[in-house]
Amino acid sequence: MKVFIMAGGKGTRIAGLNKEIPKPMLSIAGKPILEWQIECLNKQRYNDITIIIGYLGHVIKDYLKDTVKYIEETEPLGTAGAMFMLKGLIEDDFLLINGDVIFDIDIKRFYAAHKNNPAIATIFTHPNDHPYDSGIVISNKDGMVLDWLTKEDERGYYKNKVNAGLHIFSKEILKFFEEPVKKDLDRDILKKMIPDGTLYAYDSPEYVKDVGTPERFYEVEKDIISGTVFAKNLSNKQKAVFIDRDGTINESAGFLRDINDFRLIDGVADAIKNINRSGYLAIVITNQPVVARGEITCRELEYIHNKMETLLGEQGAYLDDIFICPHHPDKGFEGEVLKYKTECNCRKPKPGMLFSAADKYNIDMSVSYMIGDKQTDKQAGESAGCKKYYKSLNDFSREVLCK
Repeated sequence: MKVFIMAGGKGTRIAGLNKEIPKPMLSIAGKPILEWQIECLNKQRYNDITIIIGYLGHVIKDYLKDTVKYIEETEPLGTAGAMFMLKGLIEDDFLLINGDVIFDIDIKRFYAAHKNNPAIATIFTHPNDHPYDSGIVISNKDGMVLDWLTKEDERGYYKNKVNAGLHIFSKEILKFFEEPVKKDLDRDILKKMIPDGTLYAYDSPEYVKDVGTPERFYEVEKDIISGTVFAKNLSNKQKAVFIDRDGTINESAGFLRDINDFRLIDGVADAIKNINRSGYLAIVITNQPVVARGEITCRELEYIHNKMETLLGEQGAYLDDIFICPHHPDKGFEGEVLKYKTECNCRKPKPGMLFSAADKYNIDMSVSYMIGDKQTDKQAGESAGCKKYYKSLNDFSREVLCK
């Protein structure tokens, strides 16, 4: 699969660090951003790399020389206009990467998701610590994108799912580029594909961060030095913190049915933020028998979880995934939903949800933790082989992460 890196922009938000070089050539932890990107691609045997250059492009060519190919913009064409110049070069699917992101992902997983759907374009999405000023991607359970909210759009509660700047395209994408005119890839191309059902999202907790501001630059540099960037690649074994919901993240309100009753416990956002920074995955594992009893629908439950993600995101914290058990074994009650009235392997104290998460994210249970306020949480963690159990997020953060 061919790889193209967009490296023609000026990077005005981060120009204060060095105005004499293009943003993708900023040195971070001893190497230019582009060099980190190329190393990640090469180690996974993606070697056919072309860099689209523009502003101060000679700096890139002088440094990388003939180790890659180049396409040069003669005038600024935005984040998508230069793709017109790819016509005649593309015979199959290709990977397009923003030149200002540090990443380490399992590209084969990403590509497999693209091939598994009738997608012309698949974008890499993930939760981040500033969703309130990011574009939010809304997709269905199969990954088909249903909507894409810009940071200017009015929004209610939302799932923290943000476009990360990595894309896999089928060659059919080039039909949208009939002439070399300035275009924005997100607004002018990808968002307009949503009604046709040909835009998909691949959601992953792997490391992808842009260095578009000085603050993010120094944060990413710290993550490179600590090894966090490499460790988050899903080809490596992951460590996770499995978190119960009611009484652990939000104040206990019995069987929570009303979204207005959902309130975060004081301090949990900071504790989850510490988990995010530590390199652990933060994964919610929650029994929700209210679905089986017909007291709320799956859609209403999803909206409650959107509120949870929104409130956490406002404080710079995020969850990597949420696993729910909607089942309840006892039958014979008015309003119950029979398809969920069953014995299952996912309802805690059984460890099914933890095992599902482990399969999905390549998690090593022996270095992972379970946190919850009930005995069933403790039993589920022990049955799954977790290293230790804690009753509260604040205890875990204080005793394990803040030593």
